[in-house]
Amino acid sequence: MKVLHTSDWHLGRSLYGRRRHDEFAEFLDWLAEHIEHEQIDLLLIAGDVFDTTSPGNHAQELYYSFLCRIAHSVACRQVVVIGGNHDSPSFLNAPKALLGALRVHVVGAINTGNPDDEIVVCRNAAGDPEAIVCAVPYLRDRDIRQAEAGESIDDKRAKLAEGYRAHYSNIGNRAEAARGDRDLPIIGMGHCFAAGGTTVADDGVRDLNVGSLDQVEAAAFPACFDYLALGHLHVPQRVAHSDTMRYCGSPIPMGFGEANQQKLVLEIDFEGRAPTVTEISVPCFQPLRRIAGTLDEILEALKQLTLERSTAWIEIEYTGDEIVPDLRDQVEAAIDGTNLEIRRIKNRRVIDRVLQRIDTAETLDDLEPTDVFARCLEAHAIPYGQRPELTAAYAEILQTHAEGDIHAE
Repeated sequence: MKVLHTSDWHLGRSLYGRRRHDEFAEFLDWLAEHIEHEQIDLLLIAGDVFDTTSPGNHAQELYYSFLCRIAHSVACRQVVVIGGNHDSPSFLNAPKALLGALRVHVVGAINTGNPDDEIVVCRNAAGDPEAIVCAVPYLRDRDIRQAEAGESIDDKRAKLAEGYRAHYSNIGNRAEAARGDRDLPIIGMGHCFAAGGTTVADDGVRDLNVGSLDQVEAAAFPACFDYLALGHLHVPQRVAHSDTMRYCGSPIPMGFGEANQQKLVLEIDFEGRAPTVTEISVPCFQPLRRIAGTLDEILEALKQLTLERSTAWIEIEYTGDEIVPDLRDQVEAAIDGTNLEIRRIKNRRVIDRVLQRIDTAETLDDLEPTDVFARCLEAHAIPYGQRPELTAAYAEILQTHAEGDIHAE
């Protein structure tokens, strides 16, 4: 049996105002062709299908057209999709019955009334069971923890850890019961931040829980999982150095922080319950380049890209000692007539010089919400001993807001 693990498509995402529909379409075409060529039996999409809870029409068209194409494939017999923290559970679940007819099983959020909804029995061409998937979606705070007045950060962390462990344990036990005495692999899925996970700056991962409240220890995942397919972190990586507990990462760079990453999908070949994992490189459909340096260094790098006939989208960070007020004009002139695009320019020297004189020169685009809150605490001279609790409370508010499902009735 061949399984393909993908996640974090973020369909509909833009990059500093530049829409990326063509890039996403090329990836999905490549993915469909790979599934056909390699005769993949089962496709796993481990959350964050869309970039927002209200995806645009083009993003929806890409998603549903791809699923229809796979449904008519002679290779892939089943697709399992779980919701991520960027997805609207009710939006994903709305066409659940229709997609089920196409052999696409969707779990947008946990169903407390029917936990077996997260158990998917995959069958071969003859209709015989060949694997069991534990399709655990992104677990929101309210799904696994009962908030109480007066809780400390440690109390919240302990409750969340126990909530994750209990939910995965319950689903794992149900999968084992469904397997019975048959030699079927059990495949776990999840969308979460595993403890020790790696992120990079500007990778688009929304980690709202300050203090690592929502990080999941590897021990929380049941031992019955023969393979664990995770989503949420955009850097391909192992969990706890395990070859069978993996993040495949996002298939295209979500920001310039990922510009130099080799993007992957993971192919898992099962012989009985024994998995062999192969990393499959995803082609680069739109090159991104980050250039930092003095004005001469920036212009030289742009000249080299021009000679290479590059089509890269570029982020520039000026770090020279001299103030260059017409930096954008000089950079735009350097790429005139080329296929290069400047998506962002950071004139660090101007920012640093101005900030020495006036602290309010930064814009909100330069700051994360937690940075703004930290400045607020500083401005109001809040005692340092009170700041961790206040910051954690603020993070909870941000998380509750982000997890709201605007499509829910």
